Amino acid sequence: MRILLVGATGLIGSAIHARLSAEGHDCILVSRHPAATHDPRHITLDVARTTDASKWKGLLAGVDAVINAAGALQGQDMQGVHVAGSAALYAACETAGVRRVILFSAIGSNDALSDFSRTKREGEAALMARELDWVVLRPSVVVGRPAYGGSALLRGLAALPVLPVMPETAAIQPVHLDDVVETVLFFLQPGAPSRVAVDLAGPRRIAFSDAVALFRAWLRWRPAYRLQLPRWAASIAYRAGDVAQMLGWPTPINTTAQAEMRRGATGDPEPWRRLTGTPPRDLEVALAGEPASVQERWFAQLYALKPLIFGVFGAFWIATGIISLSAGWNIGMSLLLEGGLQGNVAALVVTAGALADIVIGIAILWRPLSRYGLWAALIISLTYAVIGTVLVPRLWADPLGPMLKIWPVIMLNLVAMAIREDR
Repeated sequence: MRILLVGATGLIGSAIHARLSAEGHDCILVSRHPAATHDPRHITLDVARTTDASKWKGLLAGVDAVINAAGALQGQDMQGVHVAGSAALYAACETAGVRRVILFSAIGSNDALSDFSRTKREGEAALMARELDWVVLRPSVVVGRPAYGGSALLRGLAALPVLPVMPETAAIQPVHLDDVVETVLFFLQPGAPSRVAVDLAGPRRIAFSDAVALFRAWLRWRPAYRLQLPRWAASIAYRAGDVAQMLGWPTPINTTAQAEMRRGATGDPEPWRRLTGTPPRDLEVALAGEPASVQERWFAQLYALKPLIFGVFGAFWIATGIISLSAGWNIGMSLLLEGGLQGNVAALVVTAGALADIVIGIAILWRPLSRYGLWAALIISLTYAVIGTVLVPRLWADPLGPMLKIWPVIMLNLVAMAIREDR
């Protein structure tokens, strides 16, 4: 089959693509990430901005089925991705004669406690209104060997020696990624049921903190102490996630997640089992069949550290710039004068260096520019080491180690560069 896969680089989309390719299907990949894949069949397209059905027409030539796994989180255009852009795709499918369309929605979206749930529900309605052989799949929290979003959060929380338990958090029924992919293949078969909406929920309803505990045991760590967070502390954590989202960093902890966690992610797996003939696997059983590797343990610990690494590193560069322009001005000037620079030249160098530090720090904190900020930080750190060695070589013997401390900074810089990508 020739399949148009929208949202092809996400957790679910990438797993579907891998399986379809292994089965010999021809996939046209669509995502908004231009550098996400080097596959020549990958098309960079922002669903939220593709609200004209005619713009989808060229992508549907010869296509037998469409899978829409595109999704938007808080801070992105949820209305555009889930409703307007997707509705244009469905209209184009109807015109082009592409009958089979599989949409990934969210379990419990009818409750609509957040903009995420509301737009997911409206996206379902837009598909159901078309004369198509539609299938709506509503997964709970999806877990598997890959990790992104909620599944990555479970691993990150599992790495903490103290598990923060959020207040007003409802139960979830985690579903395994492999089961989700198998379900997609089932609905792509000739004669498969259509015009159905199915909840993809695991067989066991558990508290979110208990799911974290299962992952902690899988990662071979002793049980963590559970700390029940007061509402005000949880609110600060969610608001901090909103700030990170504003800076371009995708995070599963934000006020949208707060509303979704209050609602929970549960459903009846029995209709799914009856329809496909395959019972969904239990999370604990699934984890036992895939022993955690050292890479999994590394990821879990780095996931929890990543926001601190970027937050502290960005703040460090901003603070050094501010200090250089204020309390540290005289120290910087005296060092440059000692190195032989004239007064005006020294002042210009101190000012330029301080402003560069501030710009670098802001770039590191703002994700769209973070790659460039990290490269600039690396280059300027090495430049400071060279200039300091040439102008004031005695700093290498300074007991406070101003020159020696550059190298740990560079190492942290390299770590940040290594873990910057999210998928």
